[in-house]
Amino acid sequence: MSRVAASKSLVALARRIEVCRLCPRLVEHREEVALTKRRAYANETYWGRPVAGFGDPSARIVVVGLAPGAHGANRTGRPFTGDRSGEFLYAALHRMGLANQATSTRRDDGLMLRDVFVTLPVRCVPPDNKPSREEIDTCSRWFEKELALLSETRAVVALGRIAFDSVMRLSRGEGEGSATRAKRSPAAFAHGAVSEIAWPLTSRRRVVLVASYHVSQQNTQTGRLTPAMFDDVLKRAIRAAQAVS
Repeated sequence: MSRVAASKSLVALARRIEVCRLCPRLVEHREEVALTKRRAYANETYWGRPVAGFGDPSARIVVVGLAPGAHGANRTGRPFTGDRSGEFLYAALHRMGLANQATSTRRDDGLMLRDVFVTLPVRCVPPDNKPSREEIDTCSRWFEKELALLSETRAVVALGRIAFDSVMRLSRGEGEGSATRAKRSPAAFAHGAVSEIAWPLTSRRRVVLVASYHVSQQNTQTGRLTPAMFDDVLKRAIRAAQAVS
């Protein structure tokens, strides 16, 4: 698929994702957060809808998170935008030459990604940042459709166990409707682990999966995930993307 065709298809898919109301609990929560707001953003209009992926339609590297942040992506409408997790992620992508700037504050801030696409297996902010198995299953239809349009994918960076398991399910050909049947991935999640996995979503039959702790404040502010550690993860993904034919 050409870059132009992929871009148009991703835009069309995003429009479908953004009107999804399939998970009642998530719909209620995302809209409640958008109404009550955080005091610091009291004068802003929250996005309050599902969040589609963002980045280069010809990306060889796909970064997979978890779900929109309550006052980040649920407010701004773009993954990892407007919160501390995004500050950490996009600063790292900028250091690696994969982003034109180190900050991500709003949808129209001029941020552009190079050879990277950032997406989420769950498109609505869940209460306590904990989606149910059924919600992950329901949302897998969007995750699978989006990844299938990224035909140049060569490496996937999975941020956290839910992202890792979501990618592994798709690598086993377990698409829409499979998550409730599939238990935790038999592959062990470990920060920095690198695996070559099947990739039935596109004509590229195999990709490299690099696992990382999530870029949440819980990890970055406690030192569990440092900038140096995450830079190493991205370097592994870049090497894999360049090496896999």
